[in-house]
Amino acid sequence: MLRRLYDWVMRLSASRHAPSALFAVSFAESSFFPVPPDVMLAPMVLARPDRAWRYAGLCTLASVLGGCLGYAIGFYLQDVALWLMSLTGHAGGLDQFRCWYAEWGVWVILIKGLTPIPYKLVTIASGLAQFAFPVFIAASVATRGARFFLVAGVVKKFGPAMLPVIERRLALFAGLAVALVVIGLVASHFLGSGTSAC
Repeated sequence: MLRRLYDWVMRLSASRHAPSALFAVSFAESSFFPVPPDVMLAPMVLARPDRAWRYAGLCTLASVLGGCLGYAIGFYLQDVALWLMSLTGHAGGLDQFRCWYAEWGVWVILIKGLTPIPYKLVTIASGLAQFAFPVFIAASVATRGARFFLVAGVVKKFGPAMLPVIERRLALFAGLAVALVVIGLVASHFLGSGTSAC
């Protein structure tokens, strides 16, 4: 199953539909979709290293636009936003999120946007907390751009040499990716609960 998925992503990464699919995944991941765009970005850069920066820019643009949707969900649809947040263990309510941003401010966006912590938590919580929208956009561009350009740069530089290793150790890399996401979710939960009493 894992091998078939990997092979499918590699084929899609080299197809003419790859940029559209990458845009869609990057957009959706910022507000509701569970799969990070890095899963597509890395094999696309492996397949076309000459387009690494174009793909990273596309990822960044789509992610920030998707983040605007997440922000809007938090700002205008508070009941839906709180329900979505509760699914990830953040059931502390609106006051918890406002407290979170009052204490950490823009650092919440900058730190979480670079880590495996799901970015949708940041976008929805920013809307819930009614965090300043221009600052949210600027921080999102900075942090998401840094992440995607870093991924693209590493894969562009070391990609061809890494491909045989990735293919031989596919299960190991998949396990590490899952572990990073779990660590991110746990860290996110403790950061949220740690700021709920301010």
